[in-house]
Amino acid sequence: QVQLVESGGGSVQAGGSLRLSCAASGSIFSIALMAWYRQVPGQDRAWVANIDHGGTGDYAGSVVGRFAISIDNAKNTVYLQMNDLKLEDTGVYYCNAVVQTSAANTRLYEYWGLGTQVTVSS
Repeated sequence: QVQLVESGGGSVQAGGSLRLSCAASGSIFSIALMAWYRQVPGQDRAWVANIDHGGTGDYAGSVVGRFAISIDNAKNTVYLQMNDLKLEDTGVYYCNAVVQTSAANTRLYEYWGLGTQVTVSS
C-alpha cells in the first residue's frame, strides 16, 4: 500500500501565495507521475498540474504562470507553489500518484491523498 499525505493548505487573501506538499510513503519502487487536483462542492475533481519522475510538469490553463509544480524524488514528495491566488482557486486539493510498487511487478497503481483545503478570500 501507498499513503499520500498532503499539507500546506489554509486561508489566504486573493493575490497571496501558498505552498502545498504531498509526501508518498509505503510500498514504492518508483513513482511515474504525481499530480494535484482541485474539487469544489458540487463539481467533479479537476486536474490542476502534474509532474513526471524526470521533472517535466504540465498545467491546467487556468493556473499557467501562477502555479509551479516540483518533485523531490529522494523524498517521494511533490510540491505545488501557488502564487497570485484567485477566488476560483478555492477548493480541496488532492494529491495523486501513479506508482510502481515493486521491481517484480511493472503494473502501475493509482493512489489519492485525503486532501487539503485551500480558501482564497477577497
